[in-house]
Amino acid sequence: MHQRIIAVGLLTLSMAIGGCRRDDNATRDRSTASSAAPSKDRASELQRQREDDLAKMDARVAALEREYQEQRAERPSGTAGTTSTAALRTEVKSDVADVRKAVDNLRTTTPENWWDRHMAALRMGFDDVETDVKRFTGRRTLGPSKRSRVTDASGEPVSTAPFTSSRDKFVADMHARVDAMKKALDNVKTSGPRKTELNDLRARVNKLGNDLDSLKSASPEDWWALSKARVSDYIDRVDKSVSRLDNKR
Repeated sequence: MHQRIIAVGLLTLSMAIGGCRRDDNATRDRSTASSAAPSKDRASELQRQREDDLAKMDARVAALEREYQEQRAERPSGTAGTTSTAALRTEVKSDVADVRKAVDNLRTTTPENWWDRHMAALRMGFDDVETDVKRFTGRRTLGPSKRSRVTDASGEPVSTAPFTSSRDKFVADMHARVDAMKKALDNVKTSGPRKTELNDLRARVNKLGNDLDSLKSASPEDWWALSKARVSDYIDRVDKSVSRLDNKR
């Protein structure tokens, strides 16, 4: 009799323990599911925001392309105009094509490839401004030479350092170039139309320096904000170029 009671008691205790374990597992499953749901919702929200940003950029670029084509139709190539106007039209034509490529490139930018693309795009911007500074000042070199880059089989740049050290090295290298450009422009004395061009160049160099200062505290989580801002700035510059072309008519 006592053995039967003990056996029943042990069975009851075992069932109770098993029930508790099932309850604990169910609680953990619900907790895991509840924590995963906000994370998934957040990722979906960020993706929707990126798609919305891209749609707005597409609309802006399409408007620029239409405006440029309308101006071409009103004043076809080969019509009267100064040499500077013709050069500006060639430059704007290239910019309009390149800004479309920049938006398309942004569409395939990811947390894994954004930093290499960001550095490459900023270097190109530095090269463009540096070329104009050399032309304006008549100098062949401005200071620090360009550093070589490690590339993969397709020629794409490859990061060889952790993000923070790579970021700090890049900012330091580019700041040296900004300082060299500022020094070269400080030695220029001019007036009239060239004074206007000088002020424009100084503003572009200062903008490069400000962008670098903003990059000093950047983290990998800022990848979309930084990439979007860079392309948006490019669209703004092309917009101004198209407007300048309209004023030259």
